[in-house]
Amino acid sequence: MNATRAFQSIETTKDDLSEQQYIAGDEISTTVYLAQQLGKPLLTEGPAGVGKTELAKAIAGSLDRPLIRLQCYEGLDETKALYEWEYAKQLLYTQLLRDQLQETLAGTKSLAEAADRLTDEEDVFFSMRFLLQRPLLRAILSDGPVVLLIDEIDRADAEFEAFLLEVLSDFQVSVPELGTLAAKHVPIVVLTSNNTRELSEALKRRCLYLFIGYPSLEQELNVVRLKVPDLAPQLARQAVELVQSLRQMDLRKLPSISETLDWAQALVTLNIDNLDQKTLETTLSVLLKHETDLRKVQRQLSRMGRDDEDETDWDDELRPPRRAQ
Repeated sequence: MNATRAFQSIETTKDDLSEQQYIAGDEISTTVYLAQQLGKPLLTEGPAGVGKTELAKAIAGSLDRPLIRLQCYEGLDETKALYEWEYAKQLLYTQLLRDQLQETLAGTKSLAEAADRLTDEEDVFFSMRFLLQRPLLRAILSDGPVVLLIDEIDRADAEFEAFLLEVLSDFQVSVPELGTLAAKHVPIVVLTSNNTRELSEALKRRCLYLFIGYPSLEQELNVVRLKVPDLAPQLARQAVELVQSLRQMDLRKLPSISETLDWAQALVTLNIDNLDQKTLETTLSVLLKHETDLRKVQRQLSRMGRDDEDETDWDDELRPPRRAQ
């Protein structure tokens, strides 16, 4: 592993990410490069499935660094994110060292004296061998540089967000039994948020901010061609145009890039060579994940099918995919 590898410029950042099959525009490349150069965490916000997590993976791959991921959820606390003592392992060692403990306590005349002797041996049982490192501590204590992905920070509580801000400020933590543990190498930190709640201004000030939205037609088409190369070019364009049209509709959940890729792969698997109404109706569930959305689009497709040669009868929200040549 090349521990000294780094992004050299904005252009090389874009090229390095491209080698990891991540198509980055100028804004993404610039922000990623600056986050590294300034040593600041990168906060990426945007709809689910637009490539926020994949960006962190691409950064790790580009720099040849391990990716350590902390998946956030409601109720996540310091213990689950930082460390826990392996009490079962400590108990097992206590049982195995019973004879040595008896020798240590031999000759003591009071409980206080016995407790004092045990206190002198605390380092045996409260040491790194019994410390179960969770993602944050693993990133801090890593022997080499890493990329730390804090995924979906908006799902965690505000209290955890405040704790996280403290950790990101100095990359050291205090373990009462061991003292202060400081980072050997400051990690590159990427936080993602799906905008389910507003993050604190303090956290945003600490980070460089990047919003990743839905891509343009050409950008998405490039992603499909890269990730699903077996899909015929004309069909790939048809599929992306259809997805782009769906995103103009009033749906509960708009299809993401990841769902576009799933659909493209499904079309390859089914050996589809052209998008017709039957194909759309039978594969829509790959793109749409709510019954109300499915029904709404199916009704629109039904209206379209009554006169598929007259485009003026089609709703402006959903234009027909062009027939592949």
